[in-house]
Amino acid sequence: MTSQAADGPDTVAASRRSKITPEREREFFDAVLEQIRECGYDSFTMEAIAASTRCSKSTLYRQWKTKPQFVAAALRASRRVPLADIDSGSLAEDLRQAARAAGEWSGKDSKLIEALGHAVTQDRELALALREALVEPEIAALKEVLRRGVERGEVAADNPALEYIPAQMFGIMRVRPVLEGKYADPDYVVRFVEAAVLPALGLSGGAAPGAT
Repeated sequence: MTSQAADGPDTVAASRRSKITPEREREFFDAVLEQIRECGYDSFTMEAIAASTRCSKSTLYRQWKTKPQFVAAALRASRRVPLADIDSGSLAEDLRQAARAAGEWSGKDSKLIEALGHAVTQDRELALALREALVEPEIAALKEVLRRGVERGEVAADNPALEYIPAQMFGIMRVRPVLEGKYADPDYVVRFVEAAVLPALGLSGGAAPGAT
């Protein structure tokens, strides 16, 4: 009985999945996200990924049953927190560094979100994966930056602007392509922080140290 249980369907499926190495899986996921950025979600196909990564379609379909599952897995695997290590000891400088880091990723992130726009309203798993990969980790890291600023006494805990800083920071990156037809690069996001975010928190604005 024990031997039969060990060779059951779950074990066989796990064995098949294990044949894909982490490096190969990363190659698949990178190809998925790049194709979506370039062609849009509707034009993305499992067949195209199979061709570009030189693998069989059956390998992809065995691992990820559907197109939404494949894309959701790629999004979750791309999760990162570029703001997590920011801690200069100064809230104003932390926000400048957060602005630079967010601006570095703005083009790729915004392009991906635009490409997934309608699809995420139709597929709950896809929407959840997008939030987990690109939204929630960065918002949590930014809230931690603000919390430390409050703890150090740099800004009052009841400052009404605190609640809106994450929406301001990430909103400006999403809206600039719509208003101006260009992505929010690091310099643009830093200037926004200096002009709008720091004054709202009662912190000194002006040119950031070393800014041009």
